[in-house]
Amino acid sequence: MAERSDVGRPEVKRPAPLGRALVTGVSSGIGAAIAARLLDDGWEVVGMSRTAPAIDHPALRFVAVDLMDAGALADALAGLPPVRAVVHAAGILRVGRLGEAESAMADARAMWRLHVEAATQLVEHAVPAMEEGGRVVLIGSRTSDGSAGRGQYAASKAALSGLARSWAIEQAPRGVTVNVVAPGATDTPMLADPNRAGVQPKRPPIGRFVKPEEVAALTAFLLSDAAASITGQRIVVCGGASLV
Repeated sequence: MAERSDVGRPEVKRPAPLGRALVTGVSSGIGAAIAARLLDDGWEVVGMSRTAPAIDHPALRFVAVDLMDAGALADALAGLPPVRAVVHAAGILRVGRLGEAESAMADARAMWRLHVEAATQLVEHAVPAMEEGGRVVLIGSRTSDGSAGRGQYAASKAALSGLARSWAIEQAPRGVTVNVVAPGATDTPMLADPNRAGVQPKRPPIGRFVKPEEVAALTAFLLSDAAASITGQRIVVCGGASLV
């Protein structure tokens, strides 16, 4: 039997990556699902969180950083190459009704820092260096419309919509889009967080919680070329919860 030879065979080349995306909150939940989806789609991902994700992929570069620490985040960003997309998925939830939470102000500052200030820091760093076709997706919340016991959380998430719409109109001439994906109750470790014990999530009309992979799928679409005309929008993924 003649020996096989690869001489003359065309070299099989891997497709070029779709681009480099910076994703926060990649250690678990929605952030981890988004990172996994983008890697599957062919993106290079720079993942940021305090702890390493369980994802093992050659196109993933993990950067350990506490996003609550503005100085540490600035140092981490300074060492990164330009990106085509930013997805800010890191988040925390602290609950408490008006007048009942002793830590209300501290909780408010923590959520504002992570949800709003960190988003601003990321975007201010990354967007000026983006080429045409750049993308920003901020993970908000359906709760930003207001919810008993979650006032400060709702306020910090609502602020993302104002930022996104403002940045979107500024960046539209450059072809850079900015959008908010606002999930309802999603099946992540946050549902079991003891810090939300006083405010339990309700199952939406579809009979189950939103899956992180569903949020990731929408995010991946917004990062695609097909979504070039969608900007400044807040898109709710809630399983029908906003209908009742």
